[in-house]
Amino acid sequence: QVQLVESGGGLVQPGGSVRLSCAASGSIFSIDARNWYRQAPGKQRELVAAITSGGSTNYADSVKGRFTMSRDNTKTTVYLQMNSLKPEDTAVYYCHARARRVDYWGQGTQVTVSS
Repeated sequence: QVQLVESGGGLVQPGGSVRLSCAASGSIFSIDARNWYRQAPGKQRELVAAITSGGSTNYADSVKGRFTMSRDNTKTTVYLQMNSLKPEDTAVYYCHARARRVDYWGQGTQVTVSS
């Protein structure tokens, strides 16, 4: 079992920045993928960023150059640094992990980009 707890988010003005964190606990050693997803109202959940066990990152085209996913040295916590935010980035952001072919999700955190 893996538990994911997110923090960060909130209301930010266009062009602003915010950092999300996702701390994992439980069977951390079994995690082989960590991702960030988001879901805007009326839209499907989409993959925003991913980090492999080797540390390689991939991003959705819509956030490339603006978002950065990273993790701490213990691989317990992952982060999503979001810069140059746009109103279309408004969504609930979910932390995701996969361990032994089982998907785990954080509770979600709202990010609202508005003036």
